[in-house]
Amino acid sequence: MKMQQRIALVTGANKGIGFEVARQLARRNFRVFISARNTEAGEAAVRKLNKEGEKEDYGEIAFIKIDVSKPDSIRRAAEEFSRTSDRLDLLVNNAGILLDDDKDILTITPEMLETTLCTNTLGALLVSQTFIPLLKKSDAPRIVNVSSGGGQLTDGADGWAPAYCISKTALNGVTVQLAHALPKFAINSVCPGWVRTDMGGANATRSIAEGASGIVWLAADAPQKETSKFWRDRKVIPW
Repeated sequence: MKMQQRIALVTGANKGIGFEVARQLARRNFRVFISARNTEAGEAAVRKLNKEGEKEDYGEIAFIKIDVSKPDSIRRAAEEFSRTSDRLDLLVNNAGILLDDDKDILTITPEMLETTLCTNTLGALLVSQTFIPLLKKSDAPRIVNVSSGGGQLTDGADGWAPAYCISKTALNGVTVQLAHALPKFAINSVCPGWVRTDMGGANATRSIAEGASGIVWLAADAPQKETSKFWRDRKVIPW
């Protein structure tokens, strides 16, 4: 009996870690929906992967526009998605921001914190809530939230990017709450490490492929029973 093709949605996947996660899932024959808030960038990412896929036999790749900071955009995306697929097996909440002037917890503005939380934490929650009806139609639904070691309460805070780190601490809390509410799902957070992306910078210690590998493992290979945990390099870490 032929295995049913798995269907994945990766937010913020037009570049960086999200793009690499989409690539690695496509190589595993997932049908992958790349989401981004910028249509031109998202469609360019799809074209690039489809061109690669002609040589390496990737699964189907498509673009769907989602601005995770805007509930109406998320709702429209779910409606569009449901017209092309009857279910979703995997959601990777990867979209995130780190703002340049997010430097000091003593001077950070309410607007800065609110903007960061809106994308990095609330965005992931709203996307999850909106796509849960489609995920419930999967025989093994999974949600992977891309977090950060900077969000750990255990040795996490070092004064760097406080709004970003607080948003990731909160995202880990969202993960635990969703896992409790959805016991048949595998819902986990993952720290990709310090990765050489636009966000991580050129001095980061990990390649994009290395950063994506732990996310893809949770998405495709980890036991379905593993849920409500925070991971790095396929090991549970404290948060």
